[in-house]
Amino acid sequence: MPKSQRIVVHQVRNVAKKIIMEYQIKASSVSTKDAILQIKQNEIAFGTTSNSAEILPNPAELFLGAFAACMLKNVERFSAMMNFTYAKAVVNLSAIRTEKPVKMDNINYKLIIYSADENINTVLLKKNIEKFGTIYNTVKLSCTINGEIIQVKNDEY
Repeated sequence: MPKSQRIVVHQVRNVAKKIIMEYQIKASSVSTKDAILQIKQNEIAFGTTSNSAEILPNPAELFLGAFAACMLKNVERFSAMMNFTYAKAVVNLSAIRTEKPVKMDNINYKLIIYSADENINTVLLKKNIEKFGTIYNTVKLSCTINGEIIQVKNDEY
């Protein structure tokens, strides 16, 4: 086998080893109507027309929703690994859409963990989310992310 072919085969093998999970969704829309994401056994409606701009989430809001969902999933995941309990977690997000180039930028978040647990290390939790969050890591390649994690210890959950 020529050397160039061996290199290609080697590269394909390395790529195959790196694939851990694969995701599939379906999205559809009808002209002048809104759209639907089909994910597993759920449908999520989203707006594509001006008629639904105040009612349904738009693609930018779904993008931020995926970012928030990633953070909340990791709170659950790391609560077991870091041995802490919590009653609930809330993420507040904001972002800026730039015009040239058109993209999302400056994502700012505040993650609030409602818990009386003394074992929560919010600094380590933040590092873990930043290191192991799939959506977080994808987004940070293209925009600035700033945020903080706050623990609320009172009983007002």
